[in-house]
Amino acid sequence: MSEFKIVYVDTAREDLTEASSWYKQQRSGLDKLFRSAIQKAFRRLLSNPYAFAIRYRNVRIIHPETFPYGIHFYIDEALKAIVIVSILHDYRDVGEM
Repeated sequence: MSEFKIVYVDTAREDLTEASSWYKQQRSGLDKLFRSAIQKAFRRLLSNPYAFAIRYRNVRIIHPETFPYGIHFYIDEALKAIVIVSILHDYRDVGEM
């Protein structure tokens, strides 16, 4: 079991909800596959959060299988938390984050 817990900022939770809704509109059940891929990525993340390189401002990115999204996170050592700051489509501009 990981020594870390996963914590979302509000906007990341909104990102997940919006993406899931979009996939649900595309095809029945696709939202469930998307959420499953995100959960699988979280399990990989919990097993070794330091395996992912810092990409910008101390933020790292993990990509779920199949779906073109990046889960942007940082590690808060003091809280023993992996803080999810956004879940963005790979082609969305993150320049203003």
